[in-house]
Order: sequence, then structure tokens, then C-alpha cells
Amino acid sequence: MNARRGLALHNRRRPVKISLIAKYTGLIVILLIPIGIMFAYSNNVTNRVISKEIRASNIKQLSFLSNQIDSRINQTMDFVFTFSRDPNVQKFNGLNIWDDQYDRMQTKYMVQEKMALQSGIVNIWPVEFTVYSQLHQEAISNSDTNIAYDEAYLKRNMSGIWTYGDGETPVSGTGKAFHWFYTDSFGQQNELKGSNLIVQASFGESNIQNMLDTYKEGGQGDPLFYYKGEAPILNRSASAELALELTGYLDGQSLEDTMQKTIRLNGQSYLVSLVKSPLLNWYLVDLVPLDQILGPISTSRNLFYLSMVLLLVIGIFISVLLYRDVQRPILKLIRGLQKVQRGDFSARIDAKANNEFTFLFYRFNDMSRQIESLIDNVLNERLRAQEATMKQLQAQINPHFLYNCLGYMINMAQMKDEEAVVTMGYNLSSYYRYITRMERPTASLGDEIKLIVNYLDIQKLRNGRIHYSIDIPEEMLRQQVPRLMLQPLVENAIIHGVGNSYSSGEIRITGEMSGGFCRIFVDDDGPGMNQEQQEQLNQKMRGPLQEEMGCGLWNTNQRVIHRFGEQSSLFFAQSSLGGFRTEVVWEIPKDEA
Repeated sequence: MNARRGLALHNRRRPVKISLIAKYTGLIVILLIPIGIMFAYSNNVTNRVISKEIRASNIKQLSFLSNQIDSRINQTMDFVFTFSRDPNVQKFNGLNIWDDQYDRMQTKYMVQEKMALQSGIVNIWPVEFTVYSQLHQEAISNSDTNIAYDEAYLKRNMSGIWTYGDGETPVSGTGKAFHWFYTDSFGQQNELKGSNLIVQASFGESNIQNMLDTYKEGGQGDPLFYYKGEAPILNRSASAELALELTGYLDGQSLEDTMQKTIRLNGQSYLVSLVKSPLLNWYLVDLVPLDQILGPISTSRNLFYLSMVLLLVIGIFISVLLYRDVQRPILKLIRGLQKVQRGDFSARIDAKANNEFTFLFYRFNDMSRQIESLIDNVLNERLRAQEATMKQLQAQINPHFLYNCLGYMINMAQMKDEEAVVTMGYNLSSYYRYITRMERPTASLGDEIKLIVNYLDIQKLRNGRIHYSIDIPEEMLRQQVPRLMLQPLVENAIIHGVGNSYSSGEIRITGEMSGGFCRIFVDDDGPGMNQEQQEQLNQKMRGPLQEEMGCGLWNTNQRVIHRFGEQSSLFFAQSSLGGFRTEVVWEIPKDEA
């Protein structure tokens, strides 16, 4: 005993120490943290600078491409202005009536030659020109298809701006085109007066695609031409699936003339740059895969982090070796001494290690073996005496319940209530299956409550006035209590409480945990007892068993005291329901608390 007190005092005074493996691992981590922080900072700066340069370069290239497209369109418009004032074009729409058919053919030929010459100057930007004479209702074009004069077509498209599509169904195999209609009317470009000369300039999607293909060859982006509500114009090697997802994203955005955003498409990060074409009102969009550009940087970063992890693993491995050879034997000794301190004298230390600690392990095992052999003789004898007492008390309570059940079954059989007899038989069978398991004298409170519910249901069949409520905290149901601890209390409430009154019938079972104690209250609304009778009954519980008092409550009280100690007992008081209250109080064991 003195040795145990000395060991406990030593443990209280001993300061908390950090294990060797924790120390060495902490030192390694402290060394690696500054290196990791510096590398993460430099890597972040590199990514930020490169991303900034990519953004600036991408928007410049996209703006340059937009200027190229606008420059081509401006050249086309300048030609239309000049072409509309050409003498041959004016002659085509002249007011004189031509007498010479050859002269007419020659004028048309000259106009077509000039349009074809202008369109063929730059192969990357071919343009179809059409001249309409409103006076003569004729049309001349450098197109391969025959163009007929259509007054409604002209009025529908005379908007004065470039438009995508002309309201007509495109010819099979060709897509939509951009159109611009110019008339020589001064001040009003969208009205026709009956004698106007109209020049139409049109270029197809292939012109834009040629520019996009040229742009893509010189960069890492994936450009397209976008306008909300229209199918985008893609470069010829673009991914249709990716373009469809990007178009869906842009349709839901409020776009500015120039903007950049970083978005995720198909699980990858992309830089989206937009520049608006002022002449077409379309957007040049470039999609740059950031993961591919920044991939080498990310790879080098991951390799560095991997090397850091490997260094950490090697350091931990060294710490583990020290732990295995030094600290673990010390911990074994500490745990063995702690078990002895708690009273577990069967503690042994595995002495397979072949080092300086082996001798200490053998001496500790010899000490534990000798102490265990000295204590087992006294402890086992005491335990056997206590177990015999508890089994005797429990055996006394079982016949008491059996007599009540058999009496109930006899009464129900005489009343021809077969259902009640069968129900009682099933429950009685379950009850004895429960109590005949003698390998353990205790059970969880939850199992006891199930038995009480079964018992109360049987009594409720017998007496329709009986109704009950049970309110036990969930954590309290896991407490280990003596078997059949509650059944005599509930039985007493029914027989002496509800059974002695024609108006009562309520049984209430509640529980609570506080201050290291558990309490269960069994209340009824029967006639109860006066203050003097309650006090006498409480005093009898503290004395020996008397002949005039029933053994059920006294046995239960003794079993609770044997199980939980002198601070645990039964107590009787007046119930808030107006009847009798039985209170079971027991101290929560330290190992269960």
C-alpha cells in the first residue's frame, strides 16, 4: 500500500514530458517549414508574374487580330464608297434609256471585272459585291450564283450596318455571311427612293476562320468569333464540345468591350479573353489553357514537395528507430507500473527485446508475479463471499415474481381470456430466459427497462385503468445494474398503489444523472402513505429483514448496496402524482463514469 501511494505521488509530481519521437519529428518539421514557405512564396510569385504576362500578351494579340479584321472591313467599305461613284457603275444606273445592247453588255462586264478584281486582291479576305439598280431593277454580282433583283429583299436589309445573315436560307453547303448594303442616298441609308444605286458587300464565315486559323498558328490559344444568339464561328481545328460549353458560359455573362476571366471548363482552368469588334459588334474570344502553360511550373513544384515529403519520411523513420529501441521499452515499464498502481497485478512485460532493458523487464515480471500470488488468496475469497451473497438475494426475489405471474395466469384462465394467458405465457418465458442467464449478476438498465415494459403491458391487459410513461436518459440506459432491480418496485406500485384504488391507474418511471449519481423514480397515483409511515419504511430498509415486511423491496435495497456501495439505496417519499414514490439512488462507478 505504501509503495502504491509512493508511486501515485511520484506520478503526480512528475512533469509531462514530450516523447523522443515527437521531439525528433518536431525538429525535422521545424527545419523543413521555412524551406517550404520560401519555395511556396517564390513559386507563387512566379505563377503570378507569368499569369500577368500571359494576360497582357493575350489581350494584345487579340486586339491586334480585331484591328486586322476591322481593317479588312474598312477596306471593303472604302472600296464600296469609291466603287459606287465609278462612271461605269453610275452609267449602269443611269437615267438614259440604252439603245445599244452591246453598250449595256460592255458596261455590265466592266462593273463585274472591277468587283472581281477587288475581291481577288487578297485571297485571305474574298468579298462578294453586288450592284442593284433600283431604276432598272437589275443586279450585277461577282458571285458564282445568279443574283436576281428583289425589292423586298433590299428594303428588309437596308439597315446601314453590318449584319450576320440576310434573312434568306443559306445555299446548301455554305454558312451564313456578313452583309452590308450601301446606297447613294445622302443622309438616309435605310430608305430607298425608287432610283437608288445599292451596293452590297458580303463575306462568309471562311474569312473569319482564315484569320482565326492564322492567329492560332502563332499562339497557344483556341480563338472563336462570338455573338449572343448566334452559333459561334470556330477555327477549323477547334473542339466543338469545348466551344459549346464556353458559349453557354458567355451567354449568361454581361460582356464588356474588353475583358478577361479565368474559368473552369471540362475540369480544367482556362483564361478567357474578349475583344469586341466595333464594326461587326461580335466578340473575338480566345481560350488559353492555363494548366498546359503553367504545367511545367506545377510539375517542378510537385517534385519539390515530394522531395520534402521524402525527407520528412526519412526523418520520421529515424525517429521510429529511436522510439523502438529506447522509448518503447521505457513506455512498457511505465504502463506496467500504472497497471500495478490500478491494482492489476497480472501485468507482465514482453521481454523479447535483446538489449539493456531486458533485465529490467524480467525483474518487473517477477515482482508482479509475487504480488499477484499474495493478493489473489485474500481477494478471491472476498469475491466468492460477495458473489454468494448476491446470488442468494437474487434467488429470493425470483419466486416472488413467479407467484404473481402464475396467479394472474390462473385468474385469466378462469375468465376464459386466452389471449391474456398466451401473452402472459410468452412474457413469462422471456422473463425466465432473461433471469436464468446466471453467468452475469448484472444487466444494462436498458434491458431492465424492456422487461418493465413487458411487465406493465401484461398488467395493462389485466387492468384497463393502468397507463404508464417511461422517461430515462439515453446515456443512463448503458449503466450496469443488478438484475430484476426495478421489477419489484413497479410491482409494488401496481399492487399497493393502483390496486388499492378504483380511480388511480397512472405509473410514471423517470430517471436522471447528476453529481456522480443515478436516480430512478417510480411514481403512482394511488392512496400512498402518510409521512410517518414513509419514515418507518425508510428505517426498515436500513435494518435487518423483519417477518411482517415483504422481502422484495428489502432484497432490492440490499442488492443495490452490495453492487454500488453504502451511498446507494432505496428511498420512499410522497409522489407528485399524489400517491407513492420509490426512488433508487446509486453512485456511478468510476470506471463507468
